[in-house]
Amino acid sequence: MPDLREYLDRIAYDGPVSPSLDVLHALHRAHILAVPYENLDVQLGRPLTASREAAWEKIVGRRRGGWCYEMNGVFGLALELAGYDVTRVAGGVGRGGAPGMAGNHLVNLVRLPEGFWIADVGLADGPQDPFRLEAHAFSAAGFDFRLEDLGDGAWRLHNHDLGAAPYFDFRPVLADEALLESVCQAIQTHPESPKKLNALVMRHTPSGLLQLRGRVLREVTPEGRVAETLIATAAEWADVVRTRFDLDLPEAASLWPQISARHDTLFAAT
Repeated sequence: MPDLREYLDRIAYDGPVSPSLDVLHALHRAHILAVPYENLDVQLGRPLTASREAAWEKIVGRRRGGWCYEMNGVFGLALELAGYDVTRVAGGVGRGGAPGMAGNHLVNLVRLPEGFWIADVGLADGPQDPFRLEAHAFSAAGFDFRLEDLGDGAWRLHNHDLGAAPYFDFRPVLADEALLESVCQAIQTHPESPKKLNALVMRHTPSGLLQLRGRVLREVTPEGRVAETLIATAAEWADVVRTRFDLDLPEAASLWPQISARHDTLFAAT
């Protein structure tokens, strides 16, 4: 049985946990500052599932990061252990204005006396705070977001301008777990899946965002300042993963040949 105390230690949180809006905000921000988004197991060819228990063992037990199924799976389970009313909701990250692929994202819908809130710690560089389920623009940690009512029960969260994913769509209803599992398998095995093609490690910091995409490390601030570093060697890349993202994963250095090849393919024209 997952132990809430172990999770609180993982996110370095020692405050109250009793269900309230203020505590939800505090837990959400603690998680997103402590646990990086990463898809390195996909890059290493290690099969993943949408199981909350497997994600708990990885993120809490082995102090790894994870992608949306894992990050929001663990967070939602921790909230339930703390007494929150949580519903797992299937989302779809999209590009170009078209609806996102249903099930390629997972978020948590939290019911509180103040209403319904979306708690999403798995968008990599999305909101640091939960947001109310109503059409509105809002800021979190200095970055600007917008929740749009698409009609017919559908919603779209527009990410900030410097985010990796521009938006995701969702319907605030209980997710079909079979759909989540099916899409989870597809996006880690399909040869054209961006998650399979690209190594991603991202995290929130008190001053902004760190985004490691392939060989490029970007440091982003809410004011729009972007500093980019091109990583030159496998040792340097593994050191960035360890020191900047707190991931003790020595085998990640073995990914360097495919990361370099992917970089060369993407930037061959320049």
